Amino acid sequence: MSRAGRTGGPALPPWIRGRKLRLGELHAVRVRLTEGALATVCEEARCPNRSECFGRGTATFLINGTVCTRSCGYCAVAHGRPAPLDPEEPARLATVAERMGLAHVVITSVDRDDLPDGGAGAFVECIERLRELPHPPAVEVLTPDFRGDTTQVDRILDAGPEVYNHNVETVPRLYREVRRSGRYAWALEVLRRVTERGGDVVPKSGLMVGLGETEAEVLDVLADLASAGCRVVTIGQYLQPTPAQVPVARYWAPEEFEVLEREGRALGLEVVAGPFVRSSYRAEEAYLRVHG
Repeated sequence: MSRAGRTGGPALPPWIRGRKLRLGELHAVRVRLTEGALATVCEEARCPNRSECFGRGTATFLINGTVCTRSCGYCAVAHGRPAPLDPEEPARLATVAERMGLAHVVITSVDRDDLPDGGAGAFVECIERLRELPHPPAVEVLTPDFRGDTTQVDRILDAGPEVYNHNVETVPRLYREVRRSGRYAWALEVLRRVTERGGDVVPKSGLMVGLGETEAEVLDVLADLASAGCRVVTIGQYLQPTPAQVPVARYWAPEEFEVLEREGRALGLEVVAGPFVRSSYRAEEAYLRVHG
């Protein structure tokens, strides 16, 4: 059966139905992003937190275009053949970040398996441009897995981000269905490399629940992330963004997220878990907590 048009799944529980977008707060940041010809993963992936984050003047910038070379079962970002890279994108990103007065900038990217470096060079350029600002912000990168090529991870680390995030997204058993072009081993290899390099950079990861995983599988992933050296882990409820993506298998209750937080912290992880938590949600707060 084609993924297109699939719907179904359990009914929305009250803690999900109560979340509403505040359109006025969306508009102000959208204007600045449009002026800078920039995209955000907040909009492209239809994040449920985007009005809250935009209202606080924060956003997760999406670089290397808006078309992904992969087609993951959970993701609403457009996929297909991307356009060539825009060499002016890093400079525009720095300009918009300065105009917004951001103290913590999150940069992520579509997968660019069509490029020899997987798009790592653009991350480096964006970090370098932000470092040139009169008041440089802290920089958090959320990168692709680069198909396990850790030389690209090294290039980005050499540019000096404060936080290096790569999401495992789901439990190993579900990779074939929801992250077909990825590999759980590649994700862990990226995180291990960040840890091996040491320094002050904070290794971070995240995953979704509600795709059919069990609590035991999620706890196993947390143990793997702790072994890989992660410091921060985000866990949120998967919400089917459009009928084209895989349906929700179940909705985890708020108290179940509390259990995941406790279990993760027992492993030494700073875990931020909840129905609407996403990998970049309140990213600055998580970073500051790790640094006391």
